Amino acid sequence: MQLSIKNLNKTYSNGVQALKNVSLDISTGMFGLLGPNGAGKSSLMRTIATLQEADSGEVKMGNIDVLNQKEEVRKMLGYLPQEFGLYPRVSAEMLLDHFARLKGISNSSERKEIVKALLQRTNLWESRKKNLGGYSGGMKQRFGIAQALLGNPKLIIVDEPTAGLDPTERNRFHNLLSEISENIVVILSTHIIDDVHSLCSQLAIISKGEVKMTGTPQQAVDSYRGRIWKKLIAKNELGKYTHFNLVSNRLVAGQMEITSVSTENPDGTFTASEPTLEDVYFTVVGNSLVGL
Repeated sequence: MQLSIKNLNKTYSNGVQALKNVSLDISTGMFGLLGPNGAGKSSLMRTIATLQEADSGEVKMGNIDVLNQKEEVRKMLGYLPQEFGLYPRVSAEMLLDHFARLKGISNSSERKEIVKALLQRTNLWESRKKNLGGYSGGMKQRFGIAQALLGNPKLIIVDEPTAGLDPTERNRFHNLLSEISENIVVILSTHIIDDVHSLCSQLAIISKGEVKMTGTPQQAVDSYRGRIWKKLIAKNELGKYTHFNLVSNRLVAGQMEITSVSTENPDGTFTASEPTLEDVYFTVVGNSLVGL
């Protein structure tokens, strides 16, 4: 099943145009949505998740009109927002059972088996009796995925799922997302560029409400091959290089590493570098993020 978005627009009452003619085709698998704060990622996800209205445009999931058949969409949707409330004094097993009831799973024996299977799948079965207030950040995120999987959704939307997780929990969560996305559409909205590169078969970079780039992570990287140049300079020299189309800068062992995008060596002193998805991201969203 494919999610098709065409010419989607949304302007808030304060005059901010959050979405500007957004068009995307998203197939089965993991789809990465990259963009800075205020880019429109959350507006897009809330619209797809039927949590807000669009001003114009079209969103279809298979034959379902997402903007006008909200109840049908909710039957096939799993949603994990960046922040979600949990009852700290309730066990994971009890709360997931409650969510299953809300999802319409009324048969108690069927519900019990579904809850057990989801807690096992998310590696929470051994901690099922533990109150959620005692869960680590990673365990809470895995519980969030468990509730999102109730009802065998065809579309799952996850917002910044690995933010704040330690490396072990992040890897565990990566594996879980990869497994889930084998047969359904998973939209992953994140600031962590490495997550998109390692997990997603397709991506879109969005900035100021507009889609700036789509394709595979490798296609994005390949499009900048031969055009990325880097140089180490003293921190107080940065101002001398701002006219060289710098797209990023960062401190490396006390020096400033600057990155320029150019078809040739900017001044003969830069070193050619293999492009990364981070280089592509900074180039596409613009120099305003660099702090020059």
